[in-house]
Amino acid sequence: MNVIAGARDLVTRHLRESGIFIAFAMIVILFSVLNPNFLSPGNLTNIILQYSYILILAIGMLMIIVAGHIDLSVGSVVALTGAVSAVVVIRMGMPWYMGVIAALVVGLLVGMWQGFWVAYVGIPGFIVTLAGMLLFRGMTYLVLDNVSLSPFGGTYYEIANGFSNGLLGGAGFDVFTVVIFAIGVAGYAVSQWRTRQGKIAYRQSVESIPMFALKIVLVGAVVMWFGYQLAQSRGLPFVLIILAVLVIVYTLVTQKSVFGRHIYAVGGNLHAAQLSGVKVRRINFWIFVNMGVLASVAGIVYSSRMNAAQPAAGNMFELDAIAACFIGGASTTGGVGRVGGAMIGGLIMAVMSNGMQLMGVPQSMQQVVKGLVLLLAVAFDIWNKRRAAAAR
Repeated sequence: MNVIAGARDLVTRHLRESGIFIAFAMIVILFSVLNPNFLSPGNLTNIILQYSYILILAIGMLMIIVAGHIDLSVGSVVALTGAVSAVVVIRMGMPWYMGVIAALVVGLLVGMWQGFWVAYVGIPGFIVTLAGMLLFRGMTYLVLDNVSLSPFGGTYYEIANGFSNGLLGGAGFDVFTVVIFAIGVAGYAVSQWRTRQGKIAYRQSVESIPMFALKIVLVGAVVMWFGYQLAQSRGLPFVLIILAVLVIVYTLVTQKSVFGRHIYAVGGNLHAAQLSGVKVRRINFWIFVNMGVLASVAGIVYSSRMNAAQPAAGNMFELDAIAACFIGGASTTGGVGRVGGAMIGGLIMAVMSNGMQLMGVPQSMQQVVKGLVLLLAVAFDIWNKRRAAAAR
């Protein structure tokens, strides 16, 4: 009974965070029942490959939203940076890494351009990025001369389509993949234990030891099961390694660094942040620079996945990234949101899209379902705020 009571208390105190995990689990269970192939090793690998670029965009978009802004241009930036890579690698015949560097430089310049207008001129991010959406899409057509460029081939193609397989051998599965996931679970357990001890040191409330152990065991079991499924398919995707590094780095940046705390301060209470000495303009500038760089990473991954650069690439990606953040618990008014939540929100979108495709649901109906899910997520955010206000 104590464990049940502890679980109920944990869910109640962390409703914003726990609700999204419960919803994700229910959606996965639903599609696995409706289609036995949904949880097959091959399909799980395809989900990672097909939606990794949306998750990369969601990391940068989360920081934008937490600071109280929005970025409508990321889909166009994905297209532009992919086009630049294609021109450098395919048309000019240069090595694959020159295409990657060129794309990253373009993303950096795009971020600096938009950050300048938002931070130092004072134009709202919505307007600046709306203009950027049109500007960079037009530049994509100019760079590609209105035609697609393909194929990349070689190492560039392997960025989003390659796998690490066979390094440690294995009978029927890749041992290296399982080992990497085991290391990840161990790292998660250590991190959670240190966080718990830190809260105790500052006399903050924490879950009981049985509840803490249950959480670690459940997370570890799910992660190891997922890793084993990938190991049975083609091994560890390179793009998953890229995504994991980004998630770890940006989790530390947003939760452990001064820069991250200042982002939450700006989005939570702008006036108080200014009075506290937070350099608001500098924060706004660098979050847009960061978004531009991450959009270029997504552009590299997407063009690699498609093995081509297309003028219409990245269409509606900005809405998927924004939806991932809001579904994952980010607040529409800023100041609230976590990288992990944005990842779960993005995975919900990915799982719904993949599951509906396996079931043969028309594209029009898929858009309807996604729209309803986004609307319900924002409604939940508003209800949660009112509940919290009434409890005070």
